[in-house]
Amino acid sequence: MPSYDILRQVSTPTLTTVLLKKGLRNIWIRGARPLASASTRIVGPAFTLNFIPAREDLATPEAWASPTSTRAALEAAPAQSVVVANALGVTDAGIFGDILCARMVKRGLAGVVTDGMVRDIAGVLASGLPVWAQGYAAPPSVAGLIFTGWNQPIACGGVAIFPGDTIVADADGAVVIPAAMVDEVAGLAREQERLEEWILREVEKGVALPGLYPPNAETRARYERERG
Repeated sequence: MPSYDILRQVSTPTLTTVLLKKGLRNIWIRGARPLASASTRIVGPAFTLNFIPAREDLATPEAWASPTSTRAALEAAPAQSVVVANALGVTDAGIFGDILCARMVKRGLAGVVTDGMVRDIAGVLASGLPVWAQGYAAPPSVAGLIFTGWNQPIACGGVAIFPGDTIVADADGAVVIPAAMVDEVAGLAREQERLEEWILREVEKGVALPGLYPPNAETRARYERERG
C-alpha cells in the first residue's frame, strides 16, 4: 500500500507517537485547528508560504498585485499539495479569504494549514477547502503581515517545515513528517494502530493496563500469536 494511502488511515496522535520514538518531538503545528468537519483528513506534500510582520510602506492593498503575492504563489502550487503558511501566529489579520480558497479548490489543492487566521469565513467554509487555522478575523492580511515568498523553508506554529515534507492533518491538528522518513513512518504507524486496536479489544474484555499498555514481552508475544 503506498505510503499516502496508509497515512490517510492513521491518526495524527499515532504519528506523533511514532515520530517521538524516532527522536522527533517538535512536529505538531501549534494553533492549526480544523475550521469545519472534525472528520476531515488531508495528506499531501507541503507547499510553503511565508509572511513577516507588516511595515506600512510595503503592506498595502497594492501588494496584492505584486509578482510576489499570495495570488502568484497559489498559481505555482502543485495539485494535491498542502499549502502551509507561516503567519507568525497573528490573530488580527486573515491571510486567505473566500476567493483565494475557491481558487485553491479549482486548482486541486488538498488544503491549507496555518498558524494564523482566515477571513470571509462563511465563503471559506462554503468553498469546501479543508482549512486548519487558529480561527478567522475580518481584517485583510496587509493589516498585520507582508507576504515574502513561497516554496522555501518556513516556521509554522513553532515547527520547521521544508517544501516537500509530508503534512497530515485531522481532528487533532496537523503534523509534519520529514520527506526522507515518510515510508518508514507510514509503515510503523500502520503497525502501531493495529497493535492499539488489539489492545483496546483487550481493555474491553477487562484486561488491566499494567503489562498491556505499553505491552510487555508476554503481551507482545500473545499479540503476535493472535495476529497470525
